[in-house]
Amino acid sequence: MANKRVLVKFSGEALAGEAGHGIDTQILKYIAQEIKSLVDAHIEVGIVIGGGNIIRGVTAAKDGIIKRASGDYMGMLATVINGVAMQEACEHAGLEVRMQTAIKMEQIAEPYINRRACRHLEKGRVVIFAAGTGNPYFTTDTAATLRAVEIGAEMIIKATKVDGVYDKDPFKFSDAIKLSELTYEEALSDNVKVMDDTAIALAKDNSLPIIVCDMSIKGNILDIVNGNMKNCSIVR
Repeated sequence: MANKRVLVKFSGEALAGEAGHGIDTQILKYIAQEIKSLVDAHIEVGIVIGGGNIIRGVTAAKDGIIKRASGDYMGMLATVINGVAMQEACEHAGLEVRMQTAIKMEQIAEPYINRRACRHLEKGRVVIFAAGTGNPYFTTDTAATLRAVEIGAEMIIKATKVDGVYDKDPFKFSDAIKLSELTYEEALSDNVKVMDDTAIALAKDNSLPIIVCDMSIKGNILDIVNGNMKNCSIVR
C-alpha cells in the first residue's frame, strides 16, 4: 500500500505565539512533534510556512515607499528564515529534513526541483518549501497549493488558530456558524476566508481537497489524514 502524501501549510503568525512577531521556539517544538507523528505513521510530509511573523509584502508596500514586488521578495526571504527554524526544530525531533527554495540560495537550501523533492518524500524525509513561488504578487497560500499539486499530495492542510471555516470571524461574532464542508465555489465567496482566490481556483482545477484545522489540538493533523474530520472544515 502506497504511503499517503500531504502538504501542511502553516502561517508565519502561528510561529509567533502570543508575542505576535518573531519565532516562539516552544511553538516550533510543538509543530515538530506534530510533524513527527505524521512521519512515524508513514505519511510523506511537505511543509510551507508563511512569513507574516516577520514581514508581509502587502503591508510593507502599503505607503508606497517600498514597491509591491520588493515587499513580496522581502516576504519570501522571511519564509526562508522560518523554514530554517522549522528545519532545525524537526531535525532536533529526530526527523530527516530537506529545505528547497524557489529562489536559489545554495548555501542555505536546495533549489526547488520537483523530482528531487518527490524523491526526498519517498525516502521518508520532510520537505520544506520556502520562498513562495519565487514570484511577487503570489501568496504563500498559492505557493502551498502549487507545491501540493506538483508533488501529488492527496490534500493540503491549512493549520490555523481556528477549528475550521466560519461564515464570519468567530473571534468577532459570537453567532458565527462553522461550515464543516464547502464547495470550491462557496469558498470563493467574499464572506468566507479560506485561502486567496488564486489558491482555491488552483485547488479546484486539480480536485485537491483543502482542509482547514486548528493546529493547537494535539494530534489533530494526524487524525485528519486518517479520516477523522471532526475538528476541521473541508473544501472540495
